[in-house]
Amino acid sequence: MGNIRQTYIKRVAIELIRTHPESFDGDFAHNKAKVLELTDLGVVVDGQMQVHYKKLANRIAGYATRYMKRKRGT
Repeated sequence: MGNIRQTYIKRVAIELIRTHPESFDGDFAHNKAKVLELTDLGVVVDGQMQVHYKKLANRIAGYATRYMKRKRGT
């Protein structure tokens, strides 16, 4: 059995992948940075990224990683 994710997490992750397909891959850390860059979940303060909604950003990045791995077939 796998994890059941909320529809809004899936919707945001899939929409980000559709609009920026070259930005995402199978690496969670890379995807998390891209999610923070492309959404308003994080903000840059004094040159450093500060996350306002860390749990939500992690869930979106995690689903995006899983989606990309499944899409590639690995």
